Amino acid sequence: MVDKEELFKKMQEAIYNYDKDLAVKLAKEAIEAGIDPLEAIEKGFAVAIRELGEKFDRMEIFLPELIMGADAMKAAVDILKEEIVRRGQKVEKKGVVVIGTVEGDIHDIGKTIVIAMLQSAGFDVYDLGKDVPIPRFLQAAEEVNADIIAASALLTTTMMKQRDLIEYLKSQGKRDKYFVIVGGAPCSQKWADEIGADGYARDAIEAVKLCERLMEQKKKKGA
Repeated sequence: MVDKEELFKKMQEAIYNYDKDLAVKLAKEAIEAGIDPLEAIEKGFAVAIRELGEKFDRMEIFLPELIMGADAMKAAVDILKEEIVRRGQKVEKKGVVVIGTVEGDIHDIGKTIVIAMLQSAGFDVYDLGKDVPIPRFLQAAEEVNADIIAASALLTTTMMKQRDLIEYLKSQGKRDKYFVIVGGAPCSQKWADEIGADGYARDAIEAVKLCERLMEQKKKKGA
């Protein structure tokens, strides 16, 4: 019989050591042992990715290390999500986020980390990838009934597309339906305010906190 706590500890170690292959192997072991996949995510992999995020915030590790940890986490969670679907389990989620790098921009390093951190925090995240046309953000948000649209831009030339996204949502009469948040190296809170976004996040840790605050706002409005 598998010792759950020991397995969860190994899952955490796999993320701390940026070992994607081991993380996937342990996810499969958890399924074979009949362990609740939701519990495996929350008590195993998510614990470690949060810790890595906090270490990055304290500048104790560097960006490439956080990316490797996020990649390992994503690979393992993808395996466990298949089992969640197979079991017909309901995932308690904080909100639904559609995220992508805007059209003309092919950078997605930071986005990968944000996705992993949001998923570990309990958000359902749909990754549109990079070089995403403006209408695609709205199309995806409508398809998955999103709460938040997150647009990343890593170039000063492409950050203008974040403004275009908000203007497009207005033109379609959908601006009030979604929270829009922005991020990326050239962005700032001043820029977010200027274009009428609902928030700006400097990094993955801030992105999670921002999304949690926005969902709290939405709950209060609906109460």
